[in-house]
Amino acid sequence: MCNDGPMGLKDTLQEDLVAAMKAGDDVKKTTLRAVITAIKTASTAEGADEEISDDAVMKIIANQVKQRTEAAEIFAEAGESEREGIEVAEREVLQAYLPEQMSADELDAVVAQVIADGGYTTKKDMGTAIKEVMAKVGGQADGKAISGAVGKALS
Repeated sequence: MCNDGPMGLKDTLQEDLVAAMKAGDDVKKTTLRAVITAIKTASTAEGADEEISDDAVMKIIANQVKQRTEAAEIFAEAGESEREGIEVAEREVLQAYLPEQMSADELDAVVAQVIADGGYTTKKDMGTAIKEVMAKVGGQADGKAISGAVGKALS
């Protein structure tokens, strides 16, 4: 394979799709096609760069994971265990492309550090503190967990 530099996440997804097709892995194939479509949609959106960054791809994947988590919960509540299982399986395929998630204790430590460094003391500072924590942890924690940890620390 001839490549002009490091392979990006988008290329990895494409290669894994081809491998899934050859292996007959329908769950992985369907999931990766959906993500690749979402990436193409984002890269052709008005004002978007032609070449989408790995960070942007990770945000798309994280969003897809969130969608599947929510769908699995809805199907579980409705008693649709088969459809819930499909959503969970697709979510697991996607999570393999995201960085390892931080534990609650690790996140609390980052939040405490950001709050101490920024001198944040009240709920009014929450938005700014959340933005700083998100910048530090990247894709290692979801927005809901970060918001909860910052809210707890500032109460």
